[in-house]
Amino acid sequence: MSGWTGRTAADIAEAVRRGEVAPRQVVADHLERIRRLDGRVNAFRAVLGEEALAAADALAAHPGLADLPLAGVPVAVKDNVAVAGHAVRNGSAASPAAPAAADHEAVRRLRAAGAVVVGLTHVPELCVFGTTDGDHGITRNPRRPDRSAGGSSGGSAAAVAAGFAPLALAADGMGSIRIPAAACGLLGLKPGQGAVPAGLGPNDWYGMAVNGPLATTAADLRLAFRALAGGPDPAAPAAPPAGPLRIAVSTRSPFPGVPVGRGWAAAARDSGRLLAGAGHRVEAAHPPYPAWLPAAVLARWTAGTAADAAACDPARLAPRTRRHAAVGRLAARTPLLRTDHRALLRERLRPFFDRHDVLLTPALAGPVPAARAWSRRGWTANLLTNTRFSPFTPAWNLAGWPALAVPAGSRPDGLPYAVQLVAPPGGEEVLLRLAAELEEARPWPRTAPLD
Repeated sequence: MSGWTGRTAADIAEAVRRGEVAPRQVVADHLERIRRLDGRVNAFRAVLGEEALAAADALAAHPGLADLPLAGVPVAVKDNVAVAGHAVRNGSAASPAAPAAADHEAVRRLRAAGAVVVGLTHVPELCVFGTTDGDHGITRNPRRPDRSAGGSSGGSAAAVAAGFAPLALAADGMGSIRIPAAACGLLGLKPGQGAVPAGLGPNDWYGMAVNGPLATTAADLRLAFRALAGGPDPAAPAAPPAGPLRIAVSTRSPFPGVPVGRGWAAAARDSGRLLAGAGHRVEAAHPPYPAWLPAAVLARWTAGTAADAAACDPARLAPRTRRHAAVGRLAARTPLLRTDHRALLRERLRPFFDRHDVLLTPALAGPVPAARAWSRRGWTANLLTNTRFSPFTPAWNLAGWPALAVPAGSRPDGLPYAVQLVAPPGGEEVLLRLAAELEEARPWPRTAPLD
């Protein structure tokens, strides 16, 4: 790392607010790192370059610069939301190529907080699968380039893990923030439904998809979440926990028949012990996942894709995407989408969360797949691969509850382990506090050693 790369968002913003560094210098340092190293990672579809430098210069003249919580912080943006002047390609040559007239509200809020958008990051076609590859090539994991960066926010996670930006805007419809966060050794927050503006396609995958941040520290994640949510002052210190929390640790897969790797289960139990050492009441307990959960999330995942694909040229979609959308059109004719599974799931989980404030699980059931052209493989192969390594994330998209991925040590091969923290609606700040406690008890390497 050199110059201002490798610094936290909090450190950069403080230095810019104090006048210790100009926003242009911070942005220029990150653009130079992207220029030198992104050829090995393939995080960005478009690097904004001169546009980002011009935005940094304009920010330097902002009359309220000293009050901006993200002053001068470079941010990468997932290429499924609008950035003014650029097309939203959503990982697909089949998507409309017209440039967006205005920023998506989440992007606007980040800019209003002082962030500078440095580029648009790769996603798999229509953000469908948990690996990031396609016509744009393969986005690789900065921790181990022979492995995928995860998906669908793989480009955003790779950009942060590689030190190309301290923060990234991502989105999560079935785990698409938490999967790449876990794969790349980052923190990733899927906010609860309505906490952050969504607007991800015609129906947000029937309410399952939300926008959220990726970061390398709990403090940075809090800054980004508060800016996106438009809530408390993002720079305000975190309130201390109001007494010990009741934390349930579960290593049982929500999807029947999907095994959980021994190391991932151990990482969850070890994290529970760390939180018990911090004074929380921790016990093993398993949520009553319903048998219909896999079918309910599959219906919304596929039917949401079908709605997104309606705006695309079908002849240019990859075969696996066309098949996924076709399954979704069939699902739309069944009672699965006419049943309020969100309400049913919340009602089923309510007694469990009356007894526990937070659920802790493994973030993944196994290592992220190899970095290869998954987009050229069949739909069934992709579906089975995604299910095998990521059964823990989709339930919380269906429930609409906040969930957060946190690093939890490393495998012998250098890939990270990670855990997932879940809370009922409005629990984002509780999850962020626990993430900070885990970070203090078991620090992790913030960026990959690419230099």
